[in-house]
Amino acid sequence: MRVVIVTESFPPDVNGVAHCALQTARHLVDRGHAPLVVAPAIADDDPDGGAPCPVVRVPSLPLPGYPQVRVALPSRRLAAAIAEHRADVVHLASPFVLGVRGMAAAARLGLPAVAVYQTDLAGYARTYVGAGEAAAWRRIRSVHTAADLTLAPSGAALRDLEAHGVPRIRLWPRGVDTARFRPGLRDEALRRTLAPNGELVVGYVGRLAPEKQVELLSGACELPGVRVVVVGDGPSRPALEQALPGAAFLGRRTGEDLARIFASLDVFVHTGPFETFCQTVQEAMASGVPVVAPAAGGPLDLVAHGRTGLLVPPRDAAAVRDAVWSMAADPALRAAYGAAGRATVEGRTWAAVGDQLIGYYADVLAGRRTAVAA
Repeated sequence: MRVVIVTESFPPDVNGVAHCALQTARHLVDRGHAPLVVAPAIADDDPDGGAPCPVVRVPSLPLPGYPQVRVALPSRRLAAAIAEHRADVVHLASPFVLGVRGMAAAARLGLPAVAVYQTDLAGYARTYVGAGEAAAWRRIRSVHTAADLTLAPSGAALRDLEAHGVPRIRLWPRGVDTARFRPGLRDEALRRTLAPNGELVVGYVGRLAPEKQVELLSGACELPGVRVVVVGDGPSRPALEQALPGAAFLGRRTGEDLARIFASLDVFVHTGPFETFCQTVQEAMASGVPVVAPAAGGPLDLVAHGRTGLLVPPRDAAAVRDAVWSMAADPALRAAYGAAGRATVEGRTWAAVGDQLIGYYADVLAGRRTAVAA
């Protein structure tokens, strides 16, 4: 099968869309298929982003105020790449700018398209401009309605799409690398560096941007015997360094270094309420770390409240603080949550979800053949 993956972001970018697109390309190659990635151009020495397949970069500009995010510019390169690859199916990863053009190109070429919903754009509009949710949903509905199939990463995302009139939706979650993220990487030397007085190490991993609401960790920073560790980078970092006194900011980390940090945490806290999935929750669970997360979006599918961690009301710093404090007081509870979390994700491999995706491609192609025959 020849697949063109049109993605709004790709490594070396560090985010859920980029990571999922890379894992998809790897799995397609592993199964003997022929993927091609089309992504925005970047200012980096590694334009292929470690991909196992060819990558076509289209012209782009950095998003004003958030240079880590690049927006693709109109270019004939996208349609030419799809045609030259002789694609059987077009995979649209979080389509909004480049993906919309990919959908139009697929339609002109008569190719089936699978659109993967990954970003709560309506929530972002509410966060950044205080308006625009309706417009964001109109754009989402337009591109996803044009697709042969839309894949939602969680039950909450699927329900949102259905409520806004998007048809033909199936559930497609994300995998996690349980070989990389594992409890055995817990590093006592690292823990002594982060918490020299034996404090409970509470960590957040992710982008530092307004929609992530990392400032909700402020209450946890005030707890006695607790050290908050923040991993990641983004435009909110200067403000967060002021809002979270005493927290350790480690910047962007990847690979084995990131996995070692995950495993060395005592509690993982995710704060953002706009996650359609939340991959870092799965990575913490794979690392054997109990989780605190908002009872909204993707974490509702991932965190079993009272078994693998605690779900708290969104946007509630006091609830985050109290959840952390309850775990700080009970080492046995933390251990039980961590072990249960690891057991929960052990079957959620990228190979398993990749095979599910290939099955969806096959269903779409079969549907097209049936429509032509009719």
